[in-house]
Amino acid sequence: MFMTHLECSLTGEHYDCDRLQNLSAAGRPLLARYDMDAVREALSRDVLAARAPGMWKWRELLPLAEGQEPVSLGEIETPLIDLPVTGAKAGAPPPIVKDEGRLPTGSFKARGLAMAVSMARQFGVERIAMPTNGNAGAALAAYAARAGMRSLVICPEETPQTNIREAAANGAEVVIADGQIDECGRISVEGAKAGKWFDCSTLKEPYRLEGKKVMGLELAEQLGWELPDAIFYPTGGGTGLIGMWKGFDELEAIGLIGSERPKMFAVQAEGCAPMVRAFEAGEDFATRWDNPATMATGIRVPMACGDFLILRALRESGGAAISVSEDAIATALSDVGRDDGLLLCPEGAAVIAAWRKAMDKGLVGKDARCVLFNCAAGNKYPLPEAGRHMKLSQIEIDNL
Repeated sequence: MFMTHLECSLTGEHYDCDRLQNLSAAGRPLLARYDMDAVREALSRDVLAARAPGMWKWRELLPLAEGQEPVSLGEIETPLIDLPVTGAKAGAPPPIVKDEGRLPTGSFKARGLAMAVSMARQFGVERIAMPTNGNAGAALAAYAARAGMRSLVICPEETPQTNIREAAANGAEVVIADGQIDECGRISVEGAKAGKWFDCSTLKEPYRLEGKKVMGLELAEQLGWELPDAIFYPTGGGTGLIGMWKGFDELEAIGLIGSERPKMFAVQAEGCAPMVRAFEAGEDFATRWDNPATMATGIRVPMACGDFLILRALRESGGAAISVSEDAIATALSDVGRDDGLLLCPEGAAVIAAWRKAMDKGLVGKDARCVLFNCAAGNKYPLPEAGRHMKLSQIEIDNL
């Protein structure tokens, strides 16, 4: 194993990585640290190119102990899909979508939960719990079942029924509560303190982040070891954005990329935009967003444990936090499906809307190479009714 210790993301204090951990004593996320000299000796572009594609080819930069098999459902290398018509209509090169909806359970949550559950099994966890707006709970249920664990997911009432039923179908105990995800998270934390389960909430254990960072490692290799000019990422808890930013530093430390970095853009909905408010106010920490509301339920997160890490990455990269309206999300979803044949999830549509807004505001140039993350399969979400109901006897071919 190349991991050496865990480090408090706020204070830098070191923690043991040979036992279960949640937050640091300062109440902040713990970050996995590695013996980078040893990783550099073991991992090269040629070594990676010779391995089968997928999440686990990056084993030296992941925390699982040597000899431990991951809990896996086949975490593929997700494709990059260009959008030529969408780009042309914006007067820009085709934006590139990294389509995370191709992963097991249909979302990028599979990456983080595959890693977190693998580590939980390594430490002997038998029951695991988390709050969820949908896709994370579904992924936890699937990977916990695969690992032989019991799982509990606590969902706000607005959680899509597809996700609730998916989690239950994979064996989770599902509780639907009258609160937001951070309020549901309180139950997960309290139960863990009482010894009823292990809390797997976003950034409240160290290893979901390590699974999510593989998005950035993978992207670097897919683009020939040259990072894009900008990355647009749907941001609720922000695990993936923080993870990618960490992963880029690790790739540079082992000599696989240089010091160039993309501008990082955190995308939120106007109805739930705590990061945008904090970014624009120049704050280091975000305050809770009251009465959050958006069709993009995955980014309906009123308060994030890693807020300062998100804001730090945005500022260090020269990026920004951008909020978009519900109309802009709906328009983007319809446009990309019609024009380029890619059915986005609402959060992915929010990213398209933010990319358009960033170009209009001059935050990225019209010639910039931009990677946009679609975090889940679009057909997991309710779609508007469509089609004409007609009797066969009344259908006239000339009118079709």
